[in-house]
Amino acid sequence: MIRVTGRISLDESEISEDFLRASGPGGQNVNKLETAVQLRFAAMASPNLSDAVKARLATLAGRRMTKDGVLVITAQRHRTRERNREDALDRLLVLIREAATPPPPPRKATKPTLGSQKRRLESKTRRGTTKKLRSGRPGEE
Repeated sequence: MIRVTGRISLDESEISEDFLRASGPGGQNVNKLETAVQLRFAAMASPNLSDAVKARLATLAGRRMTKDGVLVITAQRHRTRERNREDALDRLLVLIREAATPPPPPRKATKPTLGSQKRRLESKTRRGTTKKLRSGRPGEE
């Protein structure tokens, strides 16, 4: 079991890994070794995630979530397969933790105070007076 949060744990059988050749620099090994990792997690079929977490996870994942509800994370930052596996798993756990945090409560609209309304109107009047004094054309006096 992989511990995600205090309430969420994932079974290792829910996660599958495929290895493929990484793009980019790597010297002679880039054409021989399959160091990139493609991690697949069937999020929508997981019994360990609540419906609310699944919905937020789908929103956060965006294009990384397939139509079938499978989350696909590709890691190829590192030169070794083990480091890429760790990177992909860490990115999955961060994404699930972010989806597990509840959204902030909605903002309640408030009215401005009477004092702030008066200060705003006074400053507008002062600014308008200043601009009106500037409007005199030069040479007319």
